[in-house]
Amino acid sequence: MIDTAVLKERAVLIGLITRTQNEDRLREYLDELSFLVDTAGGIPVKRFTQKLEAPDPKTFVGSGKLAEIKSYIEENKIDAAIFDDELNPSQMRNLDKVLKCSILDRNNLILDIFAIRARTAHAKTQVELAQYQYLLPRLTGMWTHLERQRGGIGLRGPGETEIETDRRIIRDRIALLKKKLVKIDKQKFTQRQNRGKLVQVALVGYTNVGKSTIMNLLSKTNVFAENKLFATLDTTVRKMVIKNLPFLITDTVGFIRKLPHDLVESFKSTLDEVRESDLLIHVVDISHPDFEEQIGIVQQTLSEIHANGKATVVLFNKIDAYTYIKKDEDDLTPVTRANISLDDLKKTWMARSPVPTIFISALNNENIDELKEILYREVKEIHIERYPFNDFLFDL
Repeated sequence: MIDTAVLKERAVLIGLITRTQNEDRLREYLDELSFLVDTAGGIPVKRFTQKLEAPDPKTFVGSGKLAEIKSYIEENKIDAAIFDDELNPSQMRNLDKVLKCSILDRNNLILDIFAIRARTAHAKTQVELAQYQYLLPRLTGMWTHLERQRGGIGLRGPGETEIETDRRIIRDRIALLKKKLVKIDKQKFTQRQNRGKLVQVALVGYTNVGKSTIMNLLSKTNVFAENKLFATLDTTVRKMVIKNLPFLITDTVGFIRKLPHDLVESFKSTLDEVRESDLLIHVVDISHPDFEEQIGIVQQTLSEIHANGKATVVLFNKIDAYTYIKKDEDDLTPVTRANISLDDLKKTWMARSPVPTIFISALNNENIDELKEILYREVKEIHIERYPFNDFLFDL
């Protein structure tokens, strides 16, 4: 349960329009940042944007915009200023001196949500390690505003008492957590080795695309799922049987743009479930206006963890929420995602996708039987290739 004091925490969101990030893209990123703040238990009150060639090396935004933000924070009793990009230690110190409120960046916010979501000792250890690694280079000059805050967004987990500000103590704690995770990694590896010869299927995708809901539908289990970012941190593995074919299906943590590197590193054993799977079900929220970018982010993350190139099924979820604006016949403007019908989008993706593609609604239980048929076919092919003398298991 989230502390009611945290629910009252008010935040302003800050982002930049740059050479690599136009106004539309920034708006999309700030929409997601707002959802992150909401997930963390805060209230996004106002957005500040500025057009710069690159972030100001001292204060991220220019002096005029900083003065505007400072004035708004003072007049409206704002608790936190949250920046959409990573801040370096110097920027955080300078911003703290001027704004005199809690200063967070996207990485810090994501780490905080992970701290809320971690339920098992394994997940808590992984998150704590990532938090300390994020915190260590930012210790100098950070603790004046932490003493003022005592809790709240970005401050859950480590670092709430003065004694933990000591660099040596934090380094010792990092070393201890790493040793603990090595032991957990070995245990997880043994567990995976003991699963026998069953084909392993992993659900992957951007956060909040419906992976846990699909897991519940397919395996008839009760995996925690809600309309929040990172609802699932702990890997859930279930045995599933379609017709007479048994296999394992795994629900994994969702990916997100600008996922903190330390978090990826500390969640190594969790991501091993993806790396060691035989088949990936890449779940996509087709109702999201930026679903194609989200596909690219997932593919990039899979490449970073050396899990690309696997057999894959692309599963477009949430067709029940898909909307578009129908163009008039005499409208000569280019066709965009906003005005293409779902049927036309299906034809486009199914024609160009090199892997099996299916469109479903997990909410309305639509096309689930077709999904099971595809899974059966793909898993059967992998099983027969690996164990050619076991085809008596199947209906041939």
